[in-house]
Amino acid sequence: MVEPSDDNPFKKDLVEGVDFYYNEDGYKVFTEAYHLKRGYCCQNGCKHCPYGFHDKLKPKKKPDW
Repeated sequence: MVEPSDDNPFKKDLVEGVDFYYNEDGYKVFTEAYHLKRGYCCQNGCKHCPYGFHDKLKPKKKPDW
């Protein structure tokens, strides 16, 4: 994962526990609050995507015939 550059305005105001947290593997996970603050969907299937993209990646259920 590429970290945002220093001139990125969203990097300066990140608050752990509000904008992100670290999961059990040590990865930074952005929260819904961060995504809303950023203002757009990156279409990477983020765990807390408020724009619904994560739901589009789930496999479709096959009919039970």
